[in-house]
Amino acid sequence: MSREQNLAVAQAVSLKPIEDIAARLSLPPEHLELYGRVKAKVGLEALSDAASRPQGKLILVSAITPTPAGEGKTTTTIGLGQALARLGKNAAVAVREPSMGPVFGVKGGGCGGGRSQVLPMEDINLHFTGDIHAVSSAHNLLAAMLDNALFHGQTDCDVRQIRWRRVMDMNDRALRQIVLGLGGRLMGVPREDGFDITAASEIMAILSLSSGPADLLERLSRIVVGFTRRRQPVLARDVQAPDAMAIILKDALKPNLVQTVEGVPAFVHGGPFANIAHGCNSVLATRMALSYADYVVTEAGFGFDLGGEKFLDIKCREAGIWPSAVVLVATAKALKMHGGTPVAEVTKPDLASLKAGMDNLAKHAESIRTYGLQPVIAVNRFAADSPDELQLIVDECQGLGVPATVIDVFGQGGQGGLALAEAIVEACQADVPSPRFLYPSEMPIEDKIRTVAQKIYGAADISLLPRARTDLRRINDLGYSHFPVCMAKTQMSLSDDPKRYGRPRDFTLSVREIRLSAGAGFCVPLTGDMLTMPGLAAKPAALGMKMDATGRISGMF
Repeated sequence: MSREQNLAVAQAVSLKPIEDIAARLSLPPEHLELYGRVKAKVGLEALSDAASRPQGKLILVSAITPTPAGEGKTTTTIGLGQALARLGKNAAVAVREPSMGPVFGVKGGGCGGGRSQVLPMEDINLHFTGDIHAVSSAHNLLAAMLDNALFHGQTDCDVRQIRWRRVMDMNDRALRQIVLGLGGRLMGVPREDGFDITAASEIMAILSLSSGPADLLERLSRIVVGFTRRRQPVLARDVQAPDAMAIILKDALKPNLVQTVEGVPAFVHGGPFANIAHGCNSVLATRMALSYADYVVTEAGFGFDLGGEKFLDIKCREAGIWPSAVVLVATAKALKMHGGTPVAEVTKPDLASLKAGMDNLAKHAESIRTYGLQPVIAVNRFAADSPDELQLIVDECQGLGVPATVIDVFGQGGQGGLALAEAIVEACQADVPSPRFLYPSEMPIEDKIRTVAQKIYGAADISLLPRARTDLRRINDLGYSHFPVCMAKTQMSLSDDPKRYGRPRDFTLSVREIRLSAGAGFCVPLTGDMLTMPGLAAKPAALGMKMDATGRISGMF
């Protein structure tokens, strides 16, 4: 399907009232806060009301290292949820909210595709219920209150050691490094600063990991915004910002309920990127879904080396949950790219490159097994794929000892994922496996970074650059060495070099900086040239989007 055909599918669906969607989960209407006819927020009291219900089975969907356009991980997540519903299961999906940066950048919309989308697609891709705007506002309020405290001499924070940048929900490379406070004494304190994309904000991570309003407020209070000249931390509570920030976020904390193309309930909430944040939807939305559905399909961004690892080592550790099954999405075009086919030619047949690229899939499957979990491979079929290519992938997976099935949930919706759904139901028959984290909390930060680099990426070792070593000493001195690590790394490679495809070996992972996210409860090692404010491509997706005189949108997918 083309983008126009995808949009046509979305616009042809007759959306059900959101109360009907909630009824599929036996979610009482009094817990819904309606945002029009087909969107709602779910009040947090719904969690306590469902406390006596048995928890559903959690299914994690991740992927091999993707091409720039992605491999259909969200589409697979939604399609699998629809397929489980077709099998008569009480199913729901739980995915992230799209950032407008990628929507108008390279990838276009983030709601799935074809006959496996969450709807209303246009709303979710843009302003939705305002959650991401609330995150931006709360983050920038803290920045403004810090600068105001500096202006009025109410803090001894050293302007050279401020760590709290500003954010916006758009790709804008011109704002990565800026100078503010220019124009005279009344304009503030001149200093260097910059912007990150909102998905990289610690506030987004806090929103996604919080267990409720009290936890949200406590996490906001712990945010480290900078340091004094005596190298003492300055916290958000020191500039009296947390309560006002929490007020901005009070509605954003509530999960959003929408529906898929086939009317399956979908919780769409939280939006951290997996290459620069932890890449999972909110803990509250996942718990809500598990409380009301028997099978919950959720995703973790980009490849398993990023979102999957963080889902298990950060989100599951924090929330006390663990998946019953893991789906690893693979495509012929990604495997060909990893086997040597130029990215621009991955739609052309190339069995030799495809077979060579299986090494990437093998590494991700190996990493999943490190956690005591067994992956099920979903071979996401694209229109250009030949039967020989698809069969080769299935045969190679069998040789690796991992089950694989070809799916076409993009073209056929849930019907195209029935075989995968049956395999997942079988995998979920066993008891939930005991959590097996990659590293213990008491392991030193440097060793945690090395463990992730060696066991998940396949690196020989790590190299901490001088700034990173300085950051590490400060983190240890402040008593945060028990935090997990949230690696910021390119999604285009298992290494920190986006051009090294396949399964790189004997490389050294370079860590240039380690940011402290004390409120979220983790440290963020920045590797390679990873940036926290993306830029637009030479031909961004925004160029192909149109709106006609009736307000009808085209080109957004």
